[in-house]
Amino acid sequence: MPRRLPEKTRTAKRKMRRRGSKKRYRPSKPFLTKAPIWKGQQMEVVVDDIGSRGDGIARMHNYMIFIPGGKVGERVHVKIVSVGGKFAVAERIT
Repeated sequence: MPRRLPEKTRTAKRKMRRRGSKKRYRPSKPFLTKAPIWKGQQMEVVVDDIGSRGDGIARMHNYMIFIPGGKVGERVHVKIVSVGGKFAVAERIT
């Protein structure tokens, strides 16, 4: 049977576990203020990595571009379909 805590400890407020400034963990401004690419842009990229869903990942100025069906090391001509805050999705141009 578990030991009962005294009333004083049961009602005490819990302190934050993380030490340091909140700004470090919740920055007030985003890392990238504006995306380095735009919708409809065409470019040639090299696939660096594979994502968890099997898409190829290319990077431009630390901005990720997902390319469906891309393979690592492949040089691809793509057209940007959608742009988000942290990543973009592109399709191949043949």
